[in-house]
Amino acid sequence: MKLLVIGCGQCGGRLADEFARRDKRARTDRGTEIVTEALAINTDVADLSGLTFIKPDHRHRVLIGGRKSGGHGVGKINELGAEIAREEGDRVLDGVARAQQRSDTDAFLMIAGAAGGTGSGAIDEQAQQVKERYVDKPVYALVVLPFRYEELTEDRSIYNVGTCLKSIYLVADAVFLVDNQRYVTDKDSIRNNLARINAHVVDPFYNLLCAGEETDSKFIGSKVLDAGDIIQTLSGWSVIGHGRASVSRSKLPFGGKLDFRNAVAETDKGIHAMNQAKSALSLKCRPDDARRALYLLTAPHEQMSMDLIRDLSSSLRSIATDATIRSGDYPRGKDFLDVTLVLSELTNSTKISDYFSRTLRYIYLKKRRRGEIGEQQVGFDEALRDIPLLL
Repeated sequence: MKLLVIGCGQCGGRLADEFARRDKRARTDRGTEIVTEALAINTDVADLSGLTFIKPDHRHRVLIGGRKSGGHGVGKINELGAEIAREEGDRVLDGVARAQQRSDTDAFLMIAGAAGGTGSGAIDEQAQQVKERYVDKPVYALVVLPFRYEELTEDRSIYNVGTCLKSIYLVADAVFLVDNQRYVTDKDSIRNNLARINAHVVDPFYNLLCAGEETDSKFIGSKVLDAGDIIQTLSGWSVIGHGRASVSRSKLPFGGKLDFRNAVAETDKGIHAMNQAKSALSLKCRPDDARRALYLLTAPHEQMSMDLIRDLSSSLRSIATDATIRSGDYPRGKDFLDVTLVLSELTNSTKISDYFSRTLRYIYLKKRRRGEIGEQQVGFDEALRDIPLLL
């Protein structure tokens, strides 16, 4: 699957840069292309200057809102970020239109941090503009949720998350949710933490995107998981995870290739990788809330068997009981067995409901301080309408 990636704001730009890095790796190591173009949009010059792999010209690193922000960002005011994106969105669409291989793009991926100003506001407006211009291609979003310290100390961040999530859900065909806090290591520096988090966020997409773009017959799976399968799976709130098991010791010493103990060890490694993928999902959720799911097994061809595929499918079915499941194999690699897992069309998310509730509380307290309302007496569904749209 080939993506055209657009990163909005500081967080989105850095993740788009990481996707560009993975595309360079795919071209070098596998002779495949997974990103037709990567663009970064920002109101801050310094953030755009800090990118590495996105081309440095003005069509790929797009500075917007120069007159309103002076090139120094919007100070977490996501309404302003949305307004600027609305007014200057044509500049981004021009960069998309000029992409030499746009016709090869299978889908658009918009990326932003939900708690910021530029990204939180611009992703919703920009996604809508792209969707209106390119009606034949799905538009997906990857939205990064804030760190715990941001939630505890910055009330405005919670408001930004609530308004961003409500707006992007109404526009995008699917929204990947990423919880930053799941990847934090306390002993690492800020720079190392952020670089490692970005790598963790993008890593699960690598094999998933490469599998359907292979041209070498040695690496084409018996059951290819390509763009069509991914598009049919992705809908609404979605999460992605990746698990790995070592297969460097290909056979146990006490039997031949067909020894039943080798078959058991092979299956155990696959289930271990699947369990890791479940544990490493980008947002903690209940798998049985998913209505669609897929997994991709990536391993040396001699490590993959029908028994392994059957057991992986059964393992996923046992937790995603109501989901339509798609699967595929990708005979790549030497020393590892990898499982990529996607759960989509999640019907319930405690984390999302909590953000909406806290956003409503923020709005309520703000209005009450201004003397606009008395005691809150409306239900949740009715109150949810009070969360503003950024579109």
